[in-house]
Amino acid sequence: MATLFEAAGLDDGIARPLADRLRPTSLDRVVGQDHLLGPDGPIRRMLGSGRLASTILWGPPGTGKTTIARLLAEETALEFAPLSAVFSGVADLRKVFDAARARRADGRGTLLFVDEIHRFNRAQQDAFLPVVEDGTVVLIGATTENPSFELNGALLSRCQVLVLRRLDDAALDHLIAGAEAVIGRKLPVDAEARVALRAMADGDGRYLLNLAETLMERPAGPGLDTAGLVAAVQQRAPLYDKSQDGHYNLISALHKSLRGSDVDAALYWLARMLAGGEAPLYILRRLVRFASEDIGLADPEALVQAVAAKDAYEFVGSPEGELAIAQCVIYLACAPKSNAAYRALGAASRAARDAGALMPPKHILNAPTRLMKDLGYGAGYRYDHDAQDGFSGQNYFPDEMARQSFYQPAARGFEREIAKRLAYWRRLRDRGGGEAQEVEPER
Repeated sequence: MATLFEAAGLDDGIARPLADRLRPTSLDRVVGQDHLLGPDGPIRRMLGSGRLASTILWGPPGTGKTTIARLLAEETALEFAPLSAVFSGVADLRKVFDAARARRADGRGTLLFVDEIHRFNRAQQDAFLPVVEDGTVVLIGATTENPSFELNGALLSRCQVLVLRRLDDAALDHLIAGAEAVIGRKLPVDAEARVALRAMADGDGRYLLNLAETLMERPAGPGLDTAGLVAAVQQRAPLYDKSQDGHYNLISALHKSLRGSDVDAALYWLARMLAGGEAPLYILRRLVRFASEDIGLADPEALVQAVAAKDAYEFVGSPEGELAIAQCVIYLACAPKSNAAYRALGAASRAARDAGALMPPKHILNAPTRLMKDLGYGAGYRYDHDAQDGFSGQNYFPDEMARQSFYQPAARGFEREIAKRLAYWRRLRDRGGGEAQEVEPER
């Protein structure tokens, strides 16, 4: 199969970028995706069955999505029809579909590869449904975004989604070795800089090869150390999309690390988000939520710390204010955890929904008018401050509703003390509460 350079009439020489010269010529040479391409992988199973299903390849940049699509067309003898959603519209789709129908009439199949398929709008995505449904094309879509959010449910139901992994360290080192073999010499870096180079790539094989090519163009000389490497190549911005999947993945990782009391992991995810340009106030909103949802009254100071961090950041600004966020993260990670308040509100909300609009018992209602007094409003109310132990033990649930227990404090942190108080009041309530005089209800 001709490469893009061959199709353009260019020589297979040094003018071709290194990434293109090292493009795998068979699926066996694709690195880092053994879970898909290995003997038991789904792609191998499809090829073994002789039936290639329409597929969405979802993964980070530089992990081999386009290469896999091209090689699938070669393995199955299908016509490879590439299309970019960035540069194409409905008219381009019609041309591709018409050409595929003509091939089908001649007994030939078409593999339609759509790069950045998530860039097509909903109506454009709907255009694929009939040609995928009737087998006019085998659709292979590539996306860096979560298909669940970006693709129509109808289109997803006709495709299987395969997830490509970011290239691990071993795969990246394999690519460097391949680059050195093609060029005929070692990269001009020392051992530590070689490790740093792989870290700079952040799992993107194409980016790694572009860096390697830049380094190979340097004049001969001693190998670069890490500082020299950073000076020689522009460091890549962190792979993080504030409005898409990376945004939700990293905030979830931060939240779960805090819940798991892993202070070091929590600081790492915080640093990743700040380095990626996440809005600090968004992070702080999540920390305030976490303080109530996952710590609550196990440590009442947690919410105070979270709100104080927000105030400190707004007062100081970046970058100094980010230290207040880090302090808050450390405090929340180290605090005792309890979701008792979160669960209590959920249980109370369900009870309120299920029970309907029940009236409060009359004895806890104010009676500002003679009519309301005559109707029994406020009658029998016992003033807790005048009761023995400051606790009357009266019922405050609706008369038509049995008493329920929503709040179950954890046996951790301050909630241990709350549990003792609740148990004490429960004992008083069970024996009828303290004695108190009847007083005029509060207005």
